[in-house]
Amino acid sequence: MLEVTGHEPQFPGAPARRTPGARRALLGLLGPAFVASIAYVDPGNVAANLTAGAQYGYLLVWVLVVANVMAVLVQYQSAKLGIVTGKSLPEILGERLKPFWRRAFWVQAEIVAAATDLAEVVGGAIALYLLFGLPLPLGALIVGAVSMLLLAVQRRNRQRPFEFVIMFLLGIITIGFLAGLFFRPPDPGGILAGLVPGFQGPDTVLLAASMLGATVMPHAIYVHSALSRDRHRPNPHLHVPVPAMARLVRATRLDVVAALAIAGIVNIGMLLLAASSLGGADGTDTIEGAHAAITASLGPVVGVIFAVGLLASGLASTSVGCYAGGSIMQGLLRIRIPLLVRRVVTLIPAVVLLTVGFDPTWGLVLSQVVLSFGIPFVLVPLVVLSSDRALMGRFADGLALRIAAIVSVVLVVALNLVLLWLTFSGRG
Repeated sequence: MLEVTGHEPQFPGAPARRTPGARRALLGLLGPAFVASIAYVDPGNVAANLTAGAQYGYLLVWVLVVANVMAVLVQYQSAKLGIVTGKSLPEILGERLKPFWRRAFWVQAEIVAAATDLAEVVGGAIALYLLFGLPLPLGALIVGAVSMLLLAVQRRNRQRPFEFVIMFLLGIITIGFLAGLFFRPPDPGGILAGLVPGFQGPDTVLLAASMLGATVMPHAIYVHSALSRDRHRPNPHLHVPVPAMARLVRATRLDVVAALAIAGIVNIGMLLLAASSLGGADGTDTIEGAHAAITASLGPVVGVIFAVGLLASGLASTSVGCYAGGSIMQGLLRIRIPLLVRRVVTLIPAVVLLTVGFDPTWGLVLSQVVLSFGIPFVLVPLVVLSSDRALMGRFADGLALRIAAIVSVVLVVALNLVLLWLTFSGRG
C-alpha cells in the first residue's frame, strides 16, 4: 500500500510537474515497454504470421488485432503492478505461494521461457543463414554470443543504455518487416474481410493459437513488472506520494500504448505481406521459403532487408528473453544466477536441435503453441493481483479494466481448450 506524505519528495523516475521541461521529463520515462515489446516481434511471430498469411491470406487478421489489444491491456497491468508495489510479478507470487506450488509455478514458467528462447535463437540463426549462408548451429552460437554482449550492456551500465540498444533494434525490425508492403500493398477489401472473426478448419485454430502465443507473451508479462520496478522504483521502500505515482502510471500507460502499437503494426504487416506476396507460392511454410518467395517477388534488396529485420529480431528478443528468465527464477525461487551463465545454459537446446536437423520453422510454430498454454498461468494471477486494493491501493484496476482482463483470460483458455480437443480427437 502506498503511503501518502504531506509533501512530494524527489525520487528516481518521478516526472516533473507541468513546466516547459515536463514534456522532456515525460519522454525520459519511456523505455521499459519498448524492451518488453520486443517479445511481440520475435522470430516466433515471423513464423506464425508468415505461415498464416501465406496459407490463408487475410483470414486471421482479426486474431492479431484482438491479441494486440489484449497485449496492451496485460502489459499495462504488469507495468503498473511493478511501479505501484516496487516488486515484480514473480516476486509477489514467490511471497504468496507455498513452497511446493511456488516451485511448480516456476517449472511451467521456465518451460515457457525455454520455448521462447528456442524460437529466438533459431530465428537469429536462420537470418544468418539467409544473409551469409552460415550453418544453423554456428549461427545459433553467434546469436548467443552477441546476446551476451547486449546483456553485458544491461549488467554494467544499468537499464537505460540497454533500453536504447533494444529500441534501435526495434527500429531495424520495423523497417525490415514492413519494407515489402511499399512494393506490394495489400488488398484493402481483403483486410476488411479479415477483421471478421472466423476459422477454416482445425489447422487455422492451431495457427490462431500459435499467433496468440506469439503475440501475448507470458515471459514479457513477467519481465515488464521487473523492468518498470527497476526503472521507476529502484528503492521499493521509498514511499511515493499519490500524485507522483499517478503521473508515473499515466506515463507508463503512454509507454505501453506507443510500444505495443509499433509491435502490433509490425505483426499485422508481416501477415499482410505474406497474404499479398506469398499466397500460393511454393515452400512458404518455412521462413527460408518465405524469404525466397519475397526475394523472387519483390527483389533481392527487399529480401536482404527482411533478413536483417529477422536477425535484429532474434538478437533483441533472445536478450530480453534471457533477462525475463532471470527475473522469473529470482522472484519465484529467490535464486540469482548471472545472466551470462544463464545465457550459456539456455543456448544449448537450440544448438542441439539445429545440429540434429530439427525443422527450424516448425519448431518456431510449436514453440508459440507452448507459449499460448502458458498464458493463463500468468494472466490469472496478474488479474487478481492488479485488482487487489490491499496491494494496489487507489491504483487497483477499475471495473471496466477488470472485466476486459477477465474476458481476455476466458478467450485464451477457450482457444486452448479447443486446440486440445482438436489435437486429441484426431482432427488436428
